[in-house]
Amino acid sequence: MLDDQLKTQLAAYLERVQQPFELVASLDDSETARDMRELLTTIQSLRSDKITLRTDGNDARKPSFTLQRVGSTNSLRFAGLPLGHEFTSLVLALLWTGGHPPKVEQDVIEQIQALEGDFNFEVYMSLSCHNCPDVVQALALMAVLNPQVKTTVIEGGAFQQEVTEREIMAVPMVFLNGQVFGSGRMTIEEIVAKLDTGAAARDAAKLSAKEAFDVLIIGGGPAGAAAAVYAARKGIRTGVAAERFGGQVNDTLGIENYISVLETDGPKFAAALEAHTRAYNVDIMNLQRAEALIPASQPGGLIEVKLANGGALKAKSVILSTGARWRNVNVPGEAEYKNKGVAYCPHCDGPLFKGKRVSVIGGGNSGVEAAIDLAGVVAHVTLVEFAEQLKADAVLVNKLKSLPNVTIHTNAQTTEITGAEGKVNGLKFKDRATGQEHLVPLEGVFVQIGLVPNTDWLKGTVNLSKFGEIEIDAKGHTNVPGVFAAGDCTTVPYKQIVIAAGAGATAALSAFDHLIRA
Repeated sequence: MLDDQLKTQLAAYLERVQQPFELVASLDDSETARDMRELLTTIQSLRSDKITLRTDGNDARKPSFTLQRVGSTNSLRFAGLPLGHEFTSLVLALLWTGGHPPKVEQDVIEQIQALEGDFNFEVYMSLSCHNCPDVVQALALMAVLNPQVKTTVIEGGAFQQEVTEREIMAVPMVFLNGQVFGSGRMTIEEIVAKLDTGAAARDAAKLSAKEAFDVLIIGGGPAGAAAAVYAARKGIRTGVAAERFGGQVNDTLGIENYISVLETDGPKFAAALEAHTRAYNVDIMNLQRAEALIPASQPGGLIEVKLANGGALKAKSVILSTGARWRNVNVPGEAEYKNKGVAYCPHCDGPLFKGKRVSVIGGGNSGVEAAIDLAGVVAHVTLVEFAEQLKADAVLVNKLKSLPNVTIHTNAQTTEITGAEGKVNGLKFKDRATGQEHLVPLEGVFVQIGLVPNTDWLKGTVNLSKFGEIEIDAKGHTNVPGVFAAGDCTTVPYKQIVIAAGAGATAALSAFDHLIRA
């Protein structure tokens, strides 16, 4: 199950276990159960003085196992094997159950421990989903910290009947007390905020009371992180307000073109961005969405940013690095069947469509890459592209055309995503040359048609292009004194991570120049 190198690494981690706990397995005669027994036996043998293994569990979900701290009533269960992307989640759960402190802010820990009520979470994940570990780890930690929180982590591939019965067509999917709680990537702070109804008001008051920043950065993607590091290194008071640190990078699987980093993935890269920023004296304020920018009333005055929770931040200069989001195709059925067959992440949700028919909308690099990836999992892929030819790199197009289970339609306009009984059952498109309508029966649609800048909240304040991008000059200046911008939300050409990072550094240096000349 685990090779010698992985066993050695795991043994080193388990040395950090301080409190005794039990692994209690509920097994059947399946191959997965045999693999689970082998995995748990290995774990127990590596720390036998602190970890006990029992195989007499009688949970309804088999195979599954709990991590039960001695003398505690905490409830954390893994149903199916937590391998692949979730092996790290298992290791962290072992450490936390064994008393090793989590790397979470103390105020978040206290907020979790103070939650009152009965919270029974079930989170469905797939082993190839790079968005799932954050949610799994958050809910696992909550179960360890608060006995009123019960968490069951379910590997969808091992419990296909449940997945079908509950109509789960996207992961991670979270249920709370039997009702849908949320889907997609969520941080532990976001989850706790949804449970703690008084958190927003407390947070707003706390933010509004902060001293004015020299540089306030709105957005925590590559541009925002680079801006924060460059500003902080100048010794000036720097803050970052972001909905989620890393931004769109969190939803990127493979990154192989960031110079000096041979290969990484989005979540790892986002975590590295945040770690680098935290290494300096930067005030990072996560889960904050900006709603209004109020320019300084006089030269040298303070700029104000109003937040969605009612709070407000002030600064001598502001850098806008709000990035972009997935573009919707905006046809009937897209919103109705989101997470019920309509998806945006082939790496996360592709395994849920194993053996089924899907479509990819979009013929650029992301669309063609998605179609190639899905073709190895699903029964058939239909790619629909509005333009007369595919826009992806030639090498990708050639690879796509070589696959036997792919059909390509160019010069085709998607008109509707159809469905019945709450889930997708087809895609309609029109041949733009003939006007003829076509219906493709299928079970899933993956939308891959580019990005939209997150700048709606700035309309009427800073100049925007016809595409909604913030207009900047070569140094990142906007038309508003003291306000700069960088990254995918701006008119800078080529939306790439390395370009965004460079633009963030430029904006920070320009902001510093503005401050010393003010």
